[in-house]
Amino acid sequence: MAEQSAGASTAESGRPGTGKVALVTGGSRGIGYGIAEALVARGDRVCITGRNEEALKEAVERLGSDRAMAVAGKAHDEAHQAAAVERVMETYGRLDHLVNNAGTNPVFGPMADLDLNVARKVFETNVVSALGFAQRTWAAWQREHGGTIVNVASIAGLSASPFIGAYGMSKAAMVNLTLQLAHEFAPAVRVNALAPAVVKTRFAAALYEGREEQAAARYPMGRLGAPEDVAGAAKFLTSDEAAWITGQTLTLDGGLFLNAGVE
Repeated sequence: MAEQSAGASTAESGRPGTGKVALVTGGSRGIGYGIAEALVARGDRVCITGRNEEALKEAVERLGSDRAMAVAGKAHDEAHQAAAVERVMETYGRLDHLVNNAGTNPVFGPMADLDLNVARKVFETNVVSALGFAQRTWAAWQREHGGTIVNVASIAGLSASPFIGAYGMSKAAMVNLTLQLAHEFAPAVRVNALAPAVVKTRFAAALYEGREEQAAARYPMGRLGAPEDVAGAAKFLTSDEAAWITGQTLTLDGGLFLNAGVE
């Protein structure tokens, strides 16, 4: 089953809405779910994607089937990209916001030992898929009607990140992809990126699990990030309040970079 619960219209649901529609990749949990939840709370209708159908079904139930739907598949699969955008257009008739959040980080170790096939997989999932979703969203709706794209990058793409080099390279590419798309899609579409530090999710658990207090001590704000921290920024960048912001990468790091070079 490739799709879960198609959402009802605002009139049918009786709930207030913005009339806007968002597609959030990797939206069944973690940062992606947090962003989807924030957009639904604002009144948007949302389609989330991911590989696990059961996780997507549970996420749609939490978000509300009158506001959310899901399409299951692998982010790097072009057929899945096409199916997701097509289902959004068929169900909601528009696609105002794209949030490229889907990502993978299957390897931990030095670059000298990096399996090149793994590197290719990381780039396919983290970068090429984002471009694919952006191309299809542009063609289906945004070229004629405008909208926003938010790419979820990482501070790993802004500096050297020991032992997660492939992930960092892919996120650096995501930052540059943001610049390219912002230039080419203007003025119809605003394209920005978010670069979070460690956020408490299952995806990042290896970076803090069992030593969270020690990990958080590096942050001037005294804690690691939460999905809500990233969701609030995504909500802003997809809003009219950010109407003159494009091509930017917003660092969300609890002040971590303030410690650069400080003994």
